[in-house]
Amino acid sequence: MIALLGNLSRDCFVGEPPRTGGAPFHAARAMALMGITGRIYARCARADSLELLAPVISLGTPVHYVLGEATASFGIDERGTQRELEVLAIGDSWLPTDIPTLPREVEWLHVAPLLRSDFPAGTLAALAQGRRLLLDGQGLVRPSRLGHVVLDADYDPAVLESVSVLKLNDEEAAALGEIAALGVPEVLVTHGTAGATLYTASGREEVASQPVGGNHTGTGDAFSIAYLAARSNGREPLQAARQATVVVSDLLATA
Repeated sequence: MIALLGNLSRDCFVGEPPRTGGAPFHAARAMALMGITGRIYARCARADSLELLAPVISLGTPVHYVLGEATASFGIDERGTQRELEVLAIGDSWLPTDIPTLPREVEWLHVAPLLRSDFPAGTLAALAQGRRLLLDGQGLVRPSRLGHVVLDADYDPAVLESVSVLKLNDEEAAALGEIAALGVPEVLVTHGTAGATLYTASGREEVASQPVGGNHTGTGDAFSIAYLAARSNGREPLQAARQATVVVSDLLATA
């Protein structure tokens, strides 16, 4: 069984009403498309929980609310594949004591930070006991401060000690530098409409995709959960990456 932990967000696209965002929502969209079961653990302030959880619950994947005190919020200006991001509010940091009781069957876990403060190293170490973790690289390169997002590599190296799979986009990979130096067994770098690159001990593999237009916000979360689902079903990394690119293309085509 797979599961996801992450903060919900209130996403404010230019010229549009605010909407639910964050990995719990976008991963649930992908899971509904794939017809798979898992568990989603979503966190935000209690005052925002009804509003932000409703779209996630409507997608059918079991969703467990984790009580929070703050709700993340982002201003987003997306034009094609170009996007400007502004942090309007910072969500909760998950401490080891905040971790919900996960079913024993959960062996693969997608940890989906929005900012660097979301999941400290100690929390990841606790989550990794008996599990394999896929970490979204946003938790390495997005500073926890208000204003326009400027990526940097000022993260705690201990964070990666518990990570089996790291998912990055091109900008995040550029901020981190040499991929091999990260020491993570499986690293995926997504290239938007141009597919992805997989790095393992066996070397580097390119994964092609079918270019599809539409709003690409959240496609990284969809890619991650699709990859995790494939790996949990025994697929090798390259097979899993190919399957994940297909899921993202299908998701964009049905949006």
